Amino acid sequence: MPRTAIAYDAFHKHHTREGHPENQRRVEESWSLLQVDGIVSRLLHLPSAPAPQDAILRVHSRAYLDRLESAALLGGGHLDADTYLGHDSYQAALLGAGGLLNVVDAVLQKQVDNGISLGRPPGHHALPNSGMGFCLLSNVSIAARWAQDRHNVGRVLIVDFDVHHGNGTQEVFYRDPSVLFFSTHQFPFYPGTGAAQETGEGRADGSNINVPLPANVGDQGYLSIFQQLLVPAARLFRPELILVSAGYDAHWLDPLANMHLSITGYTRLLELLMALADELCHGRLVVALEGGYHIGALSHSVLSALRLLSHSHQPPSDPFGPAPGSERDIAPLIEKLRRLHHIPDEPYYSLGR
Repeated sequence: MPRTAIAYDAFHKHHTREGHPENQRRVEESWSLLQVDGIVSRLLHLPSAPAPQDAILRVHSRAYLDRLESAALLGGGHLDADTYLGHDSYQAALLGAGGLLNVVDAVLQKQVDNGISLGRPPGHHALPNSGMGFCLLSNVSIAARWAQDRHNVGRVLIVDFDVHHGNGTQEVFYRDPSVLFFSTHQFPFYPGTGAAQETGEGRADGSNINVPLPANVGDQGYLSIFQQLLVPAARLFRPELILVSAGYDAHWLDPLANMHLSITGYTRLLELLMALADELCHGRLVVALEGGYHIGALSHSVLSALRLLSHSHQPPSDPFGPAPGSERDIAPLIEKLRRLHHIPDEPYYSLGR
């Protein structure tokens, strides 16, 4: 039986704009590479039915959904300077969110160990009342609420390693202690949010952990962040499900950012997340695609992620290698964040898998 589920729907190609960095080639090139590799035959393929309205309304307002649907029916346009909308964009967004919900269902119903959704458009910038930053619906937020409402999941950990701060996800859960949001992102950078002091409000103070990074942080810096901040914070939180906003735009070749992660570095982060899920929540891990705008780096990152998720014995597919030059030392930042969030100063020990 397949151990990993994948949701992919070719309808996403109807949401595209030539010359825009967030276009249909991002997922199509990834899908083609997966087929050439042959890994797709070892995965459980899930359909992408439109996400139910009641699930979306747990995150977004009715007024925003009506506005989005009406704009699409009228032929589209722009929600802001960066975020376009076409005639089929609303339907593509519904299918993208719905595919992710189907992956969550498969994992929580124990059909598979884990899963990934290759949906477009991405979602982590979408706010309750508006889309922005290429995003229309807050897919991972919708999935977290779905897991809580339909599967009686109490606590959800969302890990966002996209190079841009997931301001939409943060906004949805900023006052909700049942969701721990952990974000690594270049800062100051688009969308301008994600400062360390944004820690949550009320009973959720401390449930929002932002790791605002300077440029040129690479494989070792990211791994240290996960080992020294994420792992102890997750152990204190005890999630019942881990959702990953997987943006691959912190890769050193990405044209929209200035980070030094490699594909191999991304794979190590996912390996740690899988081990953390094994330790804390019976391996329940779901990955949702966010950004990534160097087509080759994105495609091979997705392939490498699926090799790891499906317990393939093949190594990461990394034709580009490590970033040139040295990476930024962020040990002082890690210590500052550890103290801000009262994270135990304990030596990191390897997670068993």
